[in-house]
Amino acid sequence: MKPGKKRGAALQKPDKSRRYTLNEAVSLVKELAFANFDESVDVAVRLGVDPKHADQMVRGAVVLPHGTGKKNRVLVFAKGEKVGEAEEAGADFVGGDDFVAKITEGWLEFDTVIATPDMMGQVGRLGRVLGPRGLMPNPKVGTVTFDVGKAVREAKAGKVEFRAEKAGIVHAQVGKRSFGDEELVGNVRSLVNALVKAKPAAAKGTYLRSITLSSTMGPGIKVDPGTIEVEA
Repeated sequence: MKPGKKRGAALQKPDKSRRYTLNEAVSLVKELAFANFDESVDVAVRLGVDPKHADQMVRGAVVLPHGTGKKNRVLVFAKGEKVGEAEEAGADFVGGDDFVAKITEGWLEFDTVIATPDMMGQVGRLGRVLGPRGLMPNPKVGTVTFDVGKAVREAKAGKVEFRAEKAGIVHAQVGKRSFGDEELVGNVRSLVNALVKAKPAAAKGTYLRSITLSSTMGPGIKVDPGTIEVEA
């Protein structure tokens, strides 16, 4: 099937033989986003790791300075005084066994799950449902914690969890087409810095192999990793 005129024109615009600076790539992604809705802007980073080896897994989270532009619905598993703390911080849903039952029955109207450590016994029963969707609370990314207020505020502010897939690629949303150029640049830079900080000691050779920026419907724009400032 042939692409439509707008998509066809967008696909022809980028020079596939070159890698753009981050600033150039952001401008081009916004220019070539042709859909009649506010497209998401996504990044794909191919890392020099083999996630099949446990000592080369890259996983973590980062709070993007300008958020993702996406409304994040937060579910918190907590009890006692932590219920009020979660609600005060802006959690959309807070509870325990009642939500375990709802999820078991098929309810999935949430984007982030946070749990206090003393609730993981109940939450663990949901592993088969939440695990494959990347929603299972995990202490490594700060979603299993007694500091639920902080966790909820970070999730609402634009916290992005990342994990290297089988091919060593990390995918993440870094904003919307309506964002300013500097906002998108800042978000990409924050994500890349978080990936660099999460570099496993076992990773050898070039770590940031390739970076591609794209909008929901637009073409991928290759970014030169050397143009992204990495904190020492």
